[in-house]
Order: sequence, then structure tokens, then C-alpha cells
Amino acid sequence: MNRRQFSSLMTAAGFNSMTRTTLAGKTKKPNLLIIHTDEHNFRTLGCYREQLSPDQAFVWGGEYGVDTPNIDSIAHEGAICNNYYCSSPVCTPSRASLITGLYPQATGAPKNGDHIRQDIPTFATILSDAGYATSYVGKWHLDGHSKYTFGIEYKAGFADNTHMMRGGHSPFFQVKNKQVFKGGLGERSVTKLPKDEVVHMTDWFTDKTLEILERDKDKPFAVMLSIPDPHTPDYARPPYHTMYDHMDLQPPKTQDPEYTAAKPGWAKPLNKMDHNEAERFDPKPLRQYFGMVKHIDDSVGRILTFLDKNGLKDNTIIVFTADHGDMFYEHNRRNKGVPYEASAKIPFVIRYPKTIPAGKVINKAYTNCDFTPTTLSIMGIKTDASFHGQDTSTDFLNPEKVVKSDRVTYFAKTGGWWVAAVNNRYKLVLDKNEKPWLFDLEKDPDELENQYTNPEYKEIAKKMQDELFRQMKQYDEPGLKSKRPYVLEG
Repeated sequence: MNRRQFSSLMTAAGFNSMTRTTLAGKTKKPNLLIIHTDEHNFRTLGCYREQLSPDQAFVWGGEYGVDTPNIDSIAHEGAICNNYYCSSPVCTPSRASLITGLYPQATGAPKNGDHIRQDIPTFATILSDAGYATSYVGKWHLDGHSKYTFGIEYKAGFADNTHMMRGGHSPFFQVKNKQVFKGGLGERSVTKLPKDEVVHMTDWFTDKTLEILERDKDKPFAVMLSIPDPHTPDYARPPYHTMYDHMDLQPPKTQDPEYTAAKPGWAKPLNKMDHNEAERFDPKPLRQYFGMVKHIDDSVGRILTFLDKNGLKDNTIIVFTADHGDMFYEHNRRNKGVPYEASAKIPFVIRYPKTIPAGKVINKAYTNCDFTPTTLSIMGIKTDASFHGQDTSTDFLNPEKVVKSDRVTYFAKTGGWWVAAVNNRYKLVLDKNEKPWLFDLEKDPDELENQYTNPEYKEIAKKMQDELFRQMKQYDEPGLKSKRPYVLEG
């Protein structure tokens, strides 16, 4: 099969097919290591602040931010993507898209707590078929609502899922005889326990990842470390818990009542049970959030050191990304679930010294549906599995230091009540109650001004809307199936 035939097969309809994998002419297979965090605001990473204007880099005042030299080094020695989005800004559907290359509606897991389908390929099943030692460590959230439990029967291709945890964010484990004895422990609970039995989840899962890397370092490996932080409850363990107490953090500009009173319906509280609408700005959880990010960066540093010391750096593709963002008071919201940048845009940096030029900056819209086909292609892995995401590997492998493209892609709320088309400058949000909103992210990065009915934006609004509907039809978006149509009048 030549490459043209292969490409045609990749774009063919249907994904419910058996996978068949071969290695593409590599004498030594590249390793894959993914470090994945939960609810991670991109502005908390130094490498992203470098890409932003000061008012966007420091939305919480001053020049307050977390130094993240280890995650930054992945970007500096590889590539950073400035327009990477999750397929849906909540945990389960985003995670399902990352590992399958499909939009959530095709994965069996379009909403939190769903179980991922067992009859579709994942990047792990494909790599396992290709002879890789595959392992998963950390939060899974594709096996129901249970928390702090292990022993997940369906492994999704991760041959070693011993440390795959169903879910949960309370920060501490009680560990006995080198095994998790009890999870779901908070700061107060662990004061009653012997200190040598208390381990923070970030440390525990990083330790287990290092043990797996030591075990598998002499054979091709693919490891995914899924750290539950910096998700709520916004608590950093000592010494990180007081590291940012000196910062006089301020409300972001978009929390001003002038702006929040005029924000779209999809950004307002859904009901009285919607706890994501902030009552006031409180810097304490944000300082803890910064501490959690610092803790994560130090953990990334431990892993990078291991790769360096064991001569694995050049032959290991390392990716740092997250499932979704965290609003942290922007537009008076907390957590996620809305199409604003702080919620739907995710960090994505990648390093592969052999083939990705150092210092590459990519200004092109992706969703994490693109992750699996792109990464497999970078690794030289061929498969007859079909994906919704595109193989964008040439963006990463070409010699250009700056990649720019106006490709339009889309993401959506679970069930499709709102949908958003986005490229490297514009974002169009359609909703079933609210008028359409078109943002010019270059001129209005705070996402405050609606340009949908502005005559100067008529052409771009039509282009984005037409492409959004085309993709929704192509990928069988659930929002098109309900009786209630999207509002298309400005």
C-alpha cells in the first residue's frame, strides 16, 4: 500500500474496524510519554505567558505567575501550540477524544461518568499491537463515577493499568505496604495518620511512572501519566501551599460587573445549582492553584531528569497537555464548561529532538481529536483505524519555526446545546437560546465584543458558520438532532 492509498483509507467513513499496525521503516521505535493534567489554565505556564501580551499573560494583576522551567523546556526544545482546544470542556468527553481521535459522540463517553466504548481503537491499542509496552498511571475518568479505586477491567490498550484510578481529586492517599490503602483524603484527614503513610497523589503517580520507565526503558514504551491536579479542591501540599502567599492577586478585568452584566447567556448561571458562577474574587484558592502548578512542574522535572540520565531524551516524544482549562474568575466564572479561551483552550507542548525543530511556534487551531492521528504519524506508525481528527504531523515536522494557518475546527458542550467554530483568530459560538457571538481574538482577546452583526465581519461570520455546520454534519454532532434549532439571528 502506497502513502496515497493509505491516506485515502484513513479518510474513509467508519471507525468500527479492526486495527492492523505495522512499523514504518524505523530501526529504533520512538517512545511516547504523555503528561496530562486536569483543569489547567494555560496562563499559569511560563511558556504560554511568553506568547501573550502582558495584559493577557497576567490577568490576575502585577506580573504574578508561576515559574515553570521544566514544562517551558519542553516547549523551548520542541513546539508550542497557541490554539489547541479540547473537544468539549469537561473531563470525560475530552479524555475520550484524546485517546481515540474521535469526537465525544462517537466514543460512548460524551459526558462525565460515561464508560468508553470497548470496540474502538485507541492510540494505546494501536501501539500495543505495534509491539510497545503500554502503561497508564493516574486519573482515568472513562469508567463511571467511582473515585479513588483501581482494578479497572477494560484497559483500552494500556497493558499495565495497575495505577489507573477511576477518578477523584482529594489530594492524599494513605499507603500501606506500598499499596494505596485509602484515597479521598483531604488536608485535615491526614493529620490523624502516621506521616510515613501519607502520600500526595501527584507524588504517588509520578513515582509510579518513574518505576515503569525504569522497568521498560530498554524496550519501546508508551506511558501516559494523568495527574489529577490542579483541579479543585485547590489545595497544594507543603511547601507549595504557602509559596505564593506574598502575591497580591487581583480580579481579572472581565470580572468587572460592567462586563459580566452583558455576557452571553451560555456564560451565565444555568440554575441555582450552578456553582461555577463566582460570588466574589477570592485570591486564596488561586494561590493554592499556583502551588499545585509548581508541584506539577517539579514532577515534570523529575521525569525529564530520568530521560536525560538514561539516554532516552532524543528518542522519546514527550507531550504536556490537559483535558480542559479553568476560568478562575474570568468573566466571573470558575472551573470550566464554557467556550471561553480559559475553559476550552488547553496547553499543548511537544518535544522530539530527532524530528521537531526546537523553538517551533504553531498558530493553527487544533482539537485533541487531532492528537492520536498526529502522534501516531510522528511515530511512524501506520494503522487502518479511522479518526475524526486530522494527521497534522507535517506542522510539527517541517523546518518552519513559525506555522500559521486559518484552519477551522470545532468543539461543543456535551449534547451540543452550544457549539463553537474556531481558527487562529476568530471564534463563533452558536447556542439554542442565545444569539450568535463572533469574537475577534486578535483585537479582543478578552472575548467581550460581539462582531456577528458587524458588517465588517459579515464575510468571516458566514465562513465560520458554514464550516461549523459542515463539520457538525460530518461528525454527527448531537446538537443537530434535537428539535430545537440553533439561534442564527444576531
